[in-house]
Amino acid sequence: MRFLSFEHDGIASFGAITDAGVVDFGRRYADLRAAIRAGKLGELAIEASSADANYALADVTYLPTIPNPEKIICIGVNYANRNAEYKDDSEAPKYPSVFMRTRESLTGHNQLLMDPPESDQLDYEGEIVIVIGKEGRRIPESKAHEYIAGLTIMNEGTLRDFLRHAKFNVTQGKNFERSGSLGPWLVTPDELDPMGELKVMTRVNGEERQNDTTANLMFPFRYLLSYLSTFYRLKPGDVIATGTPLGAGARFDPPKYLKEGDVVEVEVPGIGVLRNSVATEVV
Repeated sequence: MRFLSFEHDGIASFGAITDAGVVDFGRRYADLRAAIRAGKLGELAIEASSADANYALADVTYLPTIPNPEKIICIGVNYANRNAEYKDDSEAPKYPSVFMRTRESLTGHNQLLMDPPESDQLDYEGEIVIVIGKEGRRIPESKAHEYIAGLTIMNEGTLRDFLRHAKFNVTQGKNFERSGSLGPWLVTPDELDPMGELKVMTRVNGEERQNDTTANLMFPFRYLLSYLSTFYRLKPGDVIATGTPLGAGARFDPPKYLKEGDVVEVEVPGIGVLRNSVATEVV
């Protein structure tokens, strides 16, 4: 089943997507994270399959899949080809690179990405995202699949010059307001196996820039959940962006940074397409 967070007539809600449209469950639970926390997605999926739709999908405004996660955890340089892309002769890392994003740095599907006036280096990063389904600490790799509510997609937008403002962190370049996006919806494991081989592709104005599969991850999903839960207490609705393939705009010569009017599409077969246009932020 696919679940999405949305607004309709200015009211935020969430629901399930059926062939007929959107079945609204906002009167049952405060939001999608609350439904995940209550362990009710399975029940809601069964109910939605025989319910009348409340809205057409075209009539809702998409919010980030999880608008209010407690944690947005991001993994850097996780595809083997991406590590080679740096051309610094570095060996494959022993442990994942980990950093955090804020809620305000992400917008929803079909919403505008903001290109801030402080930089002209807004870049795209297409990523598959794990949404945590139940609380866990020190999760064994063999049981990692039990902790996944489903998968969604992120454009992990980055301001490249701001990444280099300090020696040991990337926080500044990863957290400009609405510089990235999350969506369009959550796909549950009954519909798409999170541990199967998945493909992620990114297109800018129809031109393919990224294309790789999770078979090339240096740190697979099972390992990530086990490693991250060593120090985090993972909570329902937490978001884990699992890394982007080679082909980001910064790696072209000359670089291909985003500009106003560009359309970025991140596609993961089995989930869908996350689409955003770019606009210059007015201050």
